Amino acid sequence: MGRKVLVVDDEKLIVKGIRFSLLQDDYEVDCAYDGEEALEMARRKEYDMILLDLMLPKISGLDVCREIREFSQVPIIMLTAKGEDMDKILGLEYGADDYITKPFNILEVKARIKAILRRTQAAAPAETKSRIIELGGVKMDCEGRRVFVGDKEIYLTAKEFDVLELLMMNPNKVFSRDSLLNTIWGYEYPGDVRTVDVHIRRLREKIEENPGDPKYVHTKWGVGYYFQG
Repeated sequence: MGRKVLVVDDEKLIVKGIRFSLLQDDYEVDCAYDGEEALEMARRKEYDMILLDLMLPKISGLDVCREIREFSQVPIIMLTAKGEDMDKILGLEYGADDYITKPFNILEVKARIKAILRRTQAAAPAETKSRIIELGGVKMDCEGRRVFVGDKEIYLTAKEFDVLELLMMNPNKVFSRDSLLNTIWGYEYPGDVRTVDVHIRRLREKIEENPGDPKYVHTKWGVGYYFQG
């Protein structure tokens, strides 16, 4: 069999159609019909691609995507019946690689899958190297989840690391407090944007020589935070 694909959608006819078509192209296809099942399968088996519906029972597609990104960089294409741009943007912010709006042509789905697989295969060596991020004296090992400022290792909590990783992967891009809260903590998180402020303050205390006059993690007043290397 060829590449392994996980298809996740609660509409069984859609799953059946995608599965049948992909099997014709020698893909190995597994199917899941809710968010919990999808997460279990993604943890249990390594896939080359996941087609993930946005609206799922038990756990939403966005939350499934976010949780998968905690342990895997498998390419994810979001399937959404909604046409609003915000849903598409959120899917990409949560770690999706692409999105397709329903109703879709199966030929388009297969073309997108092939394009992303070609891209990820070609970028694999560079991607391995890029798991080390170095900006302005801060070095981040994304795989080992270690951070160094100069020669000194800095010990961060999981969320502090996630915030810094997001900022360092997007230098000079300003993230609003709401965007950071939703991306790092998720929509179901009961806290508010002050959680972000607390983590930024702690992060500065750990990585900045002078937290009151930061060199790395800056505030764009009235907008949000950004990393400047």
